Formats: sequence, C-alpha cells, structure tokens
Amino acid sequence: MSIKSRVVLGSAVALFALSACNEKDAAKTASAPAAASATASSQDVAATVNGTPISKKQLDQIMQQQASQGMPDTPDTRKMVIDSLAMQIIVAQQAASKGLDKAPEVTEQLEMNKQSILANAFVKDYIKTATVSDADLKAEYDKLKSTEYKARHILVEKEDEAKDIIAKIKKDVKAFDGLAKSKSKDPGSKDKGGDLGWFNPRGMVPEFGAAVAKLEKGKFTEEPVKSQFGYHVIILDDSRPATVSAFEDVKAGLTQQVQQQNLKKMLDDLKAKAKIEITPAPAAVPASAPGLSITPVPTTPAPAAPAAASASASADAAKK
Repeated sequence: MSIKSRVVLGSAVALFALSACNEKDAAKTASAPAAASATASSQDVAATVNGTPISKKQLDQIMQQQASQGMPDTPDTRKMVIDSLAMQIIVAQQAASKGLDKAPEVTEQLEMNKQSILANAFVKDYIKTATVSDADLKAEYDKLKSTEYKARHILVEKEDEAKDIIAKIKKDVKAFDGLAKSKSKDPGSKDKGGDLGWFNPRGMVPEFGAAVAKLEKGKFTEEPVKSQFGYHVIILDDSRPATVSAFEDVKAGLTQQVQQQNLKKMLDDLKAKAKIEITPAPAAVPASAPGLSITPVPTTPAPAAPAAASASASADAAKK
C-alpha cells in the first residue's frame, strides 16, 4: 500500500469514527440533554441542539477533513457543517424518543460501530506509539539499492498461446515487436511492442519480477511466466543499478512503511492465535427424485400465533 493510499485510508477512518460518535452521542444525550450540556464548558462548545453540545474540537476535526478535500474553512462552511450536525442530532433525538435506539437492528449496528471505532483506535495508537529502529530502517533502505530493468513482454490468456509465441521468437527474435502489437493483452504496452520502460522488479507481481531478475541481457523467457493476469513472454533489454535518494530524504516514508509492515504482522499473529469458528450454512433441502410421488403425512394444525409474534414475523419478513 502506498503512503498516499494510507493517508486517504486514515482520513476515511477518521470521518467514519467521527460520524459514528455523532450518532452515538445524539442517541445518548436525547434522554438527558442537561447532563450532557454540563459536561462541556461554553468555551469548548460550538453550538447546542436541544441541550446537546457540538464541541469545537469535533467541528475543527470535521473542518480539517473537509479542507483536505478542497473545502475552505470559512464562517459560512462552518455554519453549513453545524447545520448538518444539528439536523443529525435532531433526527437522532426523535429516533431515541420513539425507542428506536433499543430496536435489535439498531443496537446491533451500534455494537458494530463500537467495534470498528475501537479497532481504529487500536491501530492509531499503535502507529502513534510504535517505534522503528534505525537498523530496521537501514535494512529497508538497502532493499531500495536494487537493480532496475528495461524489458518488454507479451501477455496472453492461455499457456499454449505463450508457448507458440516463444517458438516464433526462437526462430526470429526480431518478431517480438510485431507479436506484442498483435497478440498482447496488455493495453499499456502492446502498442509500444511490449516495452515497459525502466522499472524495479519489486513493483511488479512477484512471478514477473523474479523471472526478469533471472534473465540475461538480450535473452527471453523460454517458458511462459504465469501470473494473476495470464501468461507472459518476457525479453530483457537492459539493466542498471537503481537510483536511490539519500537516506534522510526517504526516512519518513520508510518509517511509515516499516510501521505498516509490523502492524500487519502483529494483526496476522493475533488472528492466528484467535479462536475463529464459522457456523456452516444450513444444508440445502434435496429435491424429490423424478418419478417419485411423496404423500405428505397429515399433521395437527399449529395454534395461531399471538398477535405480537405475528407482527414481529411480518416486520422481519419486510426487512428481508
């Protein structure tokens, strides 16, 4: 995952957590607005809605998120956000007054939101507190000092197609360019004769990168290289040492990268140690065999369901 995508993910997580908090706070304070109001001083409150406060900190967080998406932080935009939060609180209060906060489907969603917020909080705390040693950063930096390759490839769907192409370029390697233009399924390189330009093999799918690293200059893969995209025929045009920025220039990015790697390893370990039991789906009722006639056994009619149970069943059916 790139640094940019992690930042975007972090923003989405923050917005989701904030939204969930808004819903939870609105539901909780609907029954006791005075108590909720007493917990926040007037200096910390941006607005109140039926006694429920909207904190300045909460508003500032939303404005920061909106600013990152291009919305200016102005008095007008702040008023717009407050109006939106106010409407959310008003509707949540109405829902709570009708007892909807006690409905099974609502409490289930609130519990799921709670778990999501706690999980996000754990990840944020880990990123905030986890340290990365210089030794680990240096080791990651050394991986950047690899070799770059300039190669061409032809991507096809079937192994037999790839083998046929290999047979043709064994007879005439100059045919590679024309075969790429006519056969390759890679829209980004086929019109350039399969040319991928210079690249680091770590940026390619593992099977492709490993195959390129084994080739000698001017040689091609004599067996199709299978990846998730299909079958590749690759020819190596050149190689060179990778150009790497100074350690201090990339240290911040490497720190985030190593933290993410360590976080993933820790989460994988937690999952491996957890007891996860998946309830099997109910077995499908087998259809009657052709030609067989099954006579139903008479049964005593079941007593009519109470009115409340019938209403509950109808509601469940409507939800489905």
